[in-house]
Amino acid sequence: MGLLRSLVRALFGGQKRPHTPNTYNRAPKTYKSKPAPYKPNKSIPATRLPVFPEAGRLEGKCHIIDGDTIVIKRIKIRLAGIDAPELDQPWGQKSKWAMVAICKGQVITAKLNGERSHDRLVATCYLPNGNDIGAELIKQGLALDWRQFSGGRYRHLEQAGARRKLKQVYHR
Repeated sequence: MGLLRSLVRALFGGQKRPHTPNTYNRAPKTYKSKPAPYKPNKSIPATRLPVFPEAGRLEGKCHIIDGDTIVIKRIKIRLAGIDAPELDQPWGQKSKWAMVAICKGQVITAKLNGERSHDRLVATCYLPNGNDIGAELIKQGLALDWRQFSGGRYRHLEQAGARRKLKQVYHR
C-alpha cells in the first residue's frame, strides 16, 4: 500500500486526486429565489393580550394547559388564588391530569376578576354544580393556596404536608 501511494504522489506531483461526485444518481439542483425581507406589521401589537369580555365571565368547555391554566374559547385563563407546579416540576404532570379529570366534558364558568397574569386573564372557575376548580385541586394536594392573591381563601383546604410534598419554596 505504501508503494502504491508513493507512485500516485510521484505521478500527480504530491497532490491528492480531486474528488469527482457521482452525478448519475443525484437529483438535479433546484434554485429558489431569495425570500422577501421581513417587514413587521405595525398595526398588530407584538404581544396580543386577551380582551376582557363585557360580561366579566366566560362559559364553555375548556382545554387544560397545566395545573393552574386553562383555555376557554381560545382565551387563556389563570386560576385565581392557587399555585400548581409547572409541568417540568415534580407533581406537575399529575396536577395537570387531575385538572383534566375534574373538568372533562363539563361546561366551565370563569368569573374574571379584572387582572392579567402574563398572557392570561385571571379568574375563579366553577364547575356546573358550583364547585370551585381551584379548591378541588387543592383538596387533592396538587396545588397550594397563594395567600398573596387569594387572601388565604383556600388555606384551610390544603392537605397536611402538601407544601413539602410539592417541593416548592413559597414565601407567600
